[in-house]
Amino acid sequence: MVSQHISRIIGTSPQKVYDYVRNPFTLPLWAAGLATSTVTEDNGRYFAQAPFGRVQVRFVQTNSSGVLDHGVITENGATFYNPMRVIPHPQGSEIIFTVRQLEMSDEQFAADCRAVAADLETLAQLLER
Repeated sequence: MVSQHISRIIGTSPQKVYDYVRNPFTLPLWAAGLATSTVTEDNGRYFAQAPFGRVQVRFVQTNSSGVLDHGVITENGATFYNPMRVIPHPQGSEIIFTVRQLEMSDEQFAADCRAVAADLETLAQLLER
């Protein structure tokens, strides 16, 4: 298994990035690889339509450390754990997402890394407006 850390400097405070990313209803605005339509809530559980089917998104508990780790649970019950952090940076903040090569070819892994980088770029553009 290979992991790749994808990061992006965002010219705003870590708290602003954290609050925006942690809000599941913002996912369709920046996370095209995860949410392609409106996020819905059902009894405290959040669901999105992903490119690969309907998923549940479950973030770790709210925290003051910038941890945005989240699980993506597919319709068949498979859970994918996604490490994600926002940390202070001299230019504002840095968001870091770890992509793991699980059951995919090198080409698929490279495409996944490019998609995450594009999502983080979109996030930065939204928050730097």
